[in-house]
Amino acid sequence: MPSPELLPGSRGYIIPIGGAEDKLHDRRILQRFVDVSGGEAGRIAIIPTASELDSTGPRYRKLFLRLGCASAEVLDYRERADCDNAEWLAFLQGATGIFITGGNQLRLSTILGGTQVASVMRKRNAAGVPIAGTSAGAAFVPEHMIAYGASGATPHAGAVSMAPGLGLTNRVVVDQHFRQRDRLGRLLTALAYNPFVIGLGLDEDTAAFIAPGGKIEIVGAGAITVVDVSDLDFSGMAAAKEGAPVPLIGVRVHVLTDGCSFDLDSRRAVAPPQRRLEED
Repeated sequence: MPSPELLPGSRGYIIPIGGAEDKLHDRRILQRFVDVSGGEAGRIAIIPTASELDSTGPRYRKLFLRLGCASAEVLDYRERADCDNAEWLAFLQGATGIFITGGNQLRLSTILGGTQVASVMRKRNAAGVPIAGTSAGAAFVPEHMIAYGASGATPHAGAVSMAPGLGLTNRVVVDQHFRQRDRLGRLLTALAYNPFVIGLGLDEDTAAFIAPGGKIEIVGAGAITVVDVSDLDFSGMAAAKEGAPVPLIGVRVHVLTDGCSFDLDSRRAVAPPQRRLEED
């Protein structure tokens, strides 16, 4: 479960990113993350655990420093014993922003799950510190994590495997590289298991900035497919045999692009203001 907020509305931004965010040109998503993490006074902790490449952490460190934060440090947790590193824990506790890189989300859950590091991240987010994750890092952010699954547009019984995530929120489940890897079916399958949550299918170079009050702002070049099964009339998941397609009736889908928003409380999607004016 997410750590309780110290005061109502005090939670920091939760920022899942669909992967392959722009790192060379306008870098809008990364710049926005730096801005909400304190800007020029920001201290950003980078967690490259999902990646097995030595270059991943240092690359993001250079990027964040170029984007204007005061300091950025790579906390290179490679195995569970590293989570007891007192120096890294001290930096994490003083960070004004935390960034989780891409790679393999099961590395995140198996190395960080149940450790002091995971506990500190939940508590810091509850105290107002924004936490972003890209690609595998995005999948890891919620309480329920898509570990892996089949591509395709149709939900199938057994088409997705779930695992515990970091637990910053229990209100969404995230899938990344969404349009590029044809992942609608596996997101629908995940939601068929748990119709309480909202599904966020994030295209590459696209982010959901989830504000403390539950409003989601879409930032980036692609789209976010929001799948709402709160009014589901029927799910055939319980009776479906392994590998069989699953009927779902009453699914509501929004495709939201840069400047659109979605409210997790009202479950209402809103177009950008200028677009509504043009339509009027």
